[in-house]
This record gives sequence, structure tokens and C-alpha cells, in this order.
Amino acid sequence: MKLPIYLGLLHKSEGTLATAYRQVSEGHGDEPDVHYLCQTLAGQCDSHQRKLAAVIERYGEVTGDDEPERLHAEGLGETRSGPVGLLRDLQDLYLLASLVDITWTVVKQAGQGLRDAELLAVVARCDQETAVQLAWLKTRMKQAAPQALIAAGA
Repeated sequence: MKLPIYLGLLHKSEGTLATAYRQVSEGHGDEPDVHYLCQTLAGQCDSHQRKLAAVIERYGEVTGDDEPERLHAEGLGETRSGPVGLLRDLQDLYLLASLVDITWTVVKQAGQGLRDAELLAVVARCDQETAVQLAWLKTRMKQAAPQALIAAGA
């Protein structure tokens, strides 16, 4: 069974996303909505990791060197400054959240194949919250783009 590979990817990716949300929150503290919402979304990612723990306890997880090459999530190196920096940081968050989202989808498919009600319940809750995160990130990027890309002096 290869499900532990994706459980490990999901567990690590949620942690990486939580760290990245906190980093963007601190790096863009002058944007109150970004600051507070990124803190909230980081908390959701932490909650997802806790909910996943029972599933990982049953199926295990593959991490680190045992993980297939290229199945990993890179965090943000550092936050950027200014309007374009905010836009790029939000875009990086979107990419990380997209990885988490599609990984939940893959794990859901495995849960359906296994007929694992507990796994499917965890996926249902966490996958929905990840979808909301993606929607907010996309909306916030749309809001930031005009100022960042066409405003004078940006």
C-alpha cells in the first residue's frame, strides 16, 4: 500500500503551509487583513495536521528520504516587501495551498477505495477548509494586482 507516501506528503505540506502563512502574516503586518487571516489559516493547517494524526497512526506515513523524489513542498525563503512582494508571496501561498488541495483529493480517492469512513470524514472537513483558503488567496491576489502592477511608483 502506498497511501503512507501521500499521508506523509499531506502531513508535511500542511505544516509547510502553516509556517508560510505565519511568515507572510509577519512579513506583511502592515496589511491587517493579510496579517490576521494568514494567522487564522495557519491555525487551520495546524488543525488539519492534528486531525490527520489518527489516520497516520493507522496507516503510517513515509517522510524524508523514504519519500519519492519530487514529492515535497518547499516553504517560502523569505517574505518580499512592497505591493509586488505581497502579490508574489500570496502567489507562493496559493501554490502551496494547491499542492495541499490536490493531495487531499488523492487521499480522498484512497479513502473511498478503502471504504474508510474515518479517513473520509477527516478529508471532508479539511479539504473544504483548504478550498476556502484557495478562494481567499485568489480573491486577495485579484485585489492586490492592480496596485502592484499598474500603480505609479510600485
